[in-house]
Amino acid sequence: MVTRRNHPTHRARRVRKRAAWWLTVAAALGTWARPRLQRVVVTGDSMQPAFRPGDRLLVAGPWPPRPGQVVAVRDPRVPERLLVKRVHHVESGGLDVRGDNPPASTDSRHFGPVPRELLVGRVVHRYAPLHRRAWMP
Repeated sequence: MVTRRNHPTHRARRVRKRAAWWLTVAAALGTWARPRLQRVVVTGDSMQPAFRPGDRLLVAGPWPPRPGQVVAVRDPRVPERLLVKRVHHVESGGLDVRGDNPPASTDSRHFGPVPRELLVGRVVHRYAPLHRRAWMP
């Protein structure tokens, strides 16, 4: 017995409505997320072994950072330059950021806390090289 609810036309209409809703949500998220995503290429050894030179990272944000997260910040000495570092701790005066490889890292131990306005965002994904591709916690 074919009722109104399981009639093929009614089912197709329901699927179209659901698809239209998801497309609207995806478009809204895409518009919101697009300007907040940035690609970064690692060039130094300061974050080894977590990140190696040539790793390509996706940075999202800025969101409030937490200790242990890897972030991209503008270098307080040369603002055109981005640094990828791990948040050591969050202070009222800014972020204490440090590299995972202390002998090869220039970080907050050298230039002090990084002001919050220099935070670009949190590293969320390593997309290249392909064999090292991973989402970041």
